[in-house]
Amino acid sequence: METSKALVVFQGKKIRRTWFNEEWWFSVVDIIGVLTESERARKYWSDLKRRLTEEGFELSAKIGQLKLLSADGKYYETDCVNTKNAFRIIQSIPSKKAEPFKQWLAQVGYDRVQEIENPEMAQKRMKEIYKAKGYSDDWIEKRVRGIAIRDELTDEWDKRGVKNEMEYAILTAEISKATFGMTPSEYQSFKGIKKENLRDHMNDLELIFTMLGEASTTRIARSKDVMGFEENEGAAKEGGAVAGIARKELEQRSGQPVASKENYLQEPEKEVRKRIVTKTRVD
Repeated sequence: METSKALVVFQGKKIRRTWFNEEWWFSVVDIIGVLTESERARKYWSDLKRRLTEEGFELSAKIGQLKLLSADGKYYETDCVNTKNAFRIIQSIPSKKAEPFKQWLAQVGYDRVQEIENPEMAQKRMKEIYKAKGYSDDWIEKRVRGIAIRDELTDEWDKRGVKNEMEYAILTAEISKATFGMTPSEYQSFKGIKKENLRDHMNDLELIFTMLGEASTTRIARSKDVMGFEENEGAAKEGGAVAGIARKELEQRSGQPVASKENYLQEPEKEVRKRIVTKTRVD
């Protein structure tokens, strides 16, 4: 699952979540932070846990310790609840945001059920979100296709013995380095972004070569029937090399680099696209 899918937003506040046992589980600390607007959400949760336990609420059976991405970029075991038990916690927190948050939470869970039953609905919703953020239709189609290719690759890794997030990150870095000469973190620095999703700040060509590297890795892994982390690492380097060779060939023939420092922090992709096209026509 991409990091972007593991975050949802309520009134501008991010809520971390993870898909576990066929349902969404949400970070309790994040929920409390939204409802209380407190900078000491962890302390609030610690006190609330004690009170709920005293009231007979069996927390141990309802709270899951699941790994979520933290602000430092690492995964830590975090107290999480499913939608049903989130409602019980919300009821214990006096907040004017409680009712709208309940409605939002119920809708988030319902949307996921709909998306499982009808994957086209998930794609439609995703496209609507990107469009609202100022991305062009051409870019959105490539981004959605890239997500499908990425999912196919991670599914293949899972089948071939790559299990934890750290190994996924290493293999992804190998593909990126062979494709662009930069790891994802180096690419983020190159583009001047930090916590933002790197692929959401790639232009058309960057997305295309990212897809080529990952699709090539999937095909090589299958054709060589690689198993385990080390063999998949070799396939990742080879798949990235395929895209890297194609990138260098294009750069040589066009006289322009594929990797761009452009990002969409200040200016939407659609506007950046228009500006570049206009400049190219003038030149």
